[in-house]
Amino acid sequence: MDPEAFLEMANQVTKLKMFPYFDVAHCALCCLYVREDLGTGEDANSFKLLGEDGHDQRPHSQTLGADGHDQQPHGKVILGADGHDQQSHGQEEDGGSPRELSHTHMFKSFMKKHNRSYDSQHEFKKRFSIFRHNMKKVHILQQSERGTAKYGPTKFADLTEHEFRQMLGLRPDLRPTLSQMEPAEIPSGDIPSEFDWRDHGVVTPVKNQGMCGSCWAFSVTGNVEGQWALKHKHLYSLSEQELVDCDKTDEGCNGGMPENAYEAIAELGGLETENDYPYEAKDDKCHFNKNKVKVTVNGSVELPQNEDDLARWLVTHGPISIGINANALQFYVGGVSHPLKFLCNPKSLDHGMLIVGYGVHTYPVFKKTLPFWIVKNSWGEEWGEQGYYRVYRGDGTCGVNQMATSAIVP
Repeated sequence: MDPEAFLEMANQVTKLKMFPYFDVAHCALCCLYVREDLGTGEDANSFKLLGEDGHDQRPHSQTLGADGHDQQPHGKVILGADGHDQQSHGQEEDGGSPRELSHTHMFKSFMKKHNRSYDSQHEFKKRFSIFRHNMKKVHILQQSERGTAKYGPTKFADLTEHEFRQMLGLRPDLRPTLSQMEPAEIPSGDIPSEFDWRDHGVVTPVKNQGMCGSCWAFSVTGNVEGQWALKHKHLYSLSEQELVDCDKTDEGCNGGMPENAYEAIAELGGLETENDYPYEAKDDKCHFNKNKVKVTVNGSVELPQNEDDLARWLVTHGPISIGINANALQFYVGGVSHPLKFLCNPKSLDHGMLIVGYGVHTYPVFKKTLPFWIVKNSWGEEWGEQGYYRVYRGDGTCGVNQMATSAIVP
């Protein structure tokens, strides 16, 4: 991509107000550096905008008819609030350009896949406008991606940034000024080139936090589930709702911190199971019953930022609770995610997740290997790679190494 094209992309980023901490010049220079470093001669048109099925959905690549088949653009397609084509004698949704027509068909496909319907034509127009805006973000993420990740219209594609951030509940501002966590001891010796705790019976199925900023609670329960299973040979699915309701240092669906949650579990006397204290995706009064406790915690440790040390600790001790910048997650479809630093600030952590393993992907296009982390999310199995995220391992991408912690179980 030539410098003018990169500058245009930088201007798009600024207009979208996606990344307020970087100016246009910095954006363009970062993009140029990466493309030159990779040694590619590709231009903007060589990048694909992919849907969740992995197929190319570039706005300029094809025009789809209402039945989903390729068509020449004979005219504009007008969708009603239910996503079906409608004839319209009033204002049309699109200006009629190939890009806009493609957005129309992408939106129709999105509505069908995710069973979306809207209460009114006004709401439909609003969501369609948001969708088109988000597809511009997708285009920028895909153009600048350094790994193998694909971005596209996920189930969050019709949400505003404010609405999406309800899914992000990591709150570094709630972290104690003086941390009570002990530094973890890192094992020595060699480790395998790849490792996955899902193969060893210490990871529960992917859960779904819903529209509640309780990611921190899911990150913690996932960690404690693994710690207990490794030590006591029994895997429980533990209650996030207990933490949402009963951890008074944190703020339930308005966010929290793993460090506080470990302490809350210890003070409460343990965690109940998911079955005994089911998840509601909303704040409620505390219904904790100590007689139903299955798992206890008696401390926590903070892990170093060195990612080789994180891998050593993980292989020996189990899944790790982490904080991460979620900028790349809203539209993540699959692959190894390695966004540019200015698109995913490692110091701006806003989402809690769980590292369960790592591996190495060989990327034939650039003849490079891509080491990655395997990260469990809490947005359901229909998101990402069956609910998981692979992110580049080795340079602190998106802050994956900045807030790594674990409970200690007796």
